[in-house]
Amino acid sequence: MTEEDKFLDFATVREMLYDAQERRGMLKYEQKWALQHAEWAASPERTGTATKPEVFEELRNKLLEVETLAKHPELAAKLAELMPSAPEHIRAVFGSKRIVIDDAEVNAVLDIVKQVI
Repeated sequence: MTEEDKFLDFATVREMLYDAQERRGMLKYEQKWALQHAEWAASPERTGTATKPEVFEELRNKLLEVETLAKHPELAAKLAELMPSAPEHIRAVFGSKRIVIDDAEVNAVLDIVKQVI
């Protein structure tokens, strides 16, 4: 995977922006908004569980073991960030790309999310 293809979670983005703020002393307007969004998205307020980069990577790697997700690593990253708790959440992600996923794979994804989280 090249640097361009690397998938980042909100917790990692938050930490990168904190580091940039420490080094520079301040952030640009857009970076402040990005930091604010990353703080919210990585907090328990969004999904009920605070996200951590290690959990994101573990979940993404395990999701890539599902056959359909192995073909679409960007969807595995999206699902790892969302931490879906219902089949509708998974189908919505796949529906956005017009990809069909069968019930067995949906259940496998839900099981993986429950195990990791």
